[in-house]
Amino acid sequence: RIEPLRSAAYPVVRDLVVDRSALDRLIQAGGHVDVATGTAPDADAVLVTHDDAELALDFAACIGCGACVAACPNGAAHLFAGAKLAHLALLPHGRLERGRRAVAIVDQLDAEFGPCSTYGECVEVCPAGIPLAAVAAVHRERLRSVFRGKAD
Repeated sequence: RIEPLRSAAYPVVRDLVVDRSALDRLIQAGGHVDVATGTAPDADAVLVTHDDAELALDFAACIGCGACVAACPNGAAHLFAGAKLAHLALLPHGRLERGRRAVAIVDQLDAEFGPCSTYGECVEVCPAGIPLAAVAAVHRERLRSVFRGKAD
């Protein structure tokens, strides 16, 4: 049976077409690095441990398909948002805007998506294999921004 992604965050436009702009707004809220990172040769000067690089790549594997939101009974996007937050928090250039990014993403998440109840359906359907630990990144980064300030 073929049907569109089902979620309150994805209103149906017509047969098999949904509006995923809520997910796009979540990415625009902070799923990227805004600071000047230099040119390609400058990248060699920024040291990243092998373990951090591997973990960041695991979280960066998220393709933004939105299947996690559609699978969640609450319509939560915490797996997607957590993957972005965790991926960028592990990299040196991403750390520069960590607090501001966390506040922006969590505010957008709360405004357009449902709450996460850690059912785990999102992990079951994720084609990139993002682990449920990504959800913890949302809560960790939210608390970190509260205690350390928005612009850390």
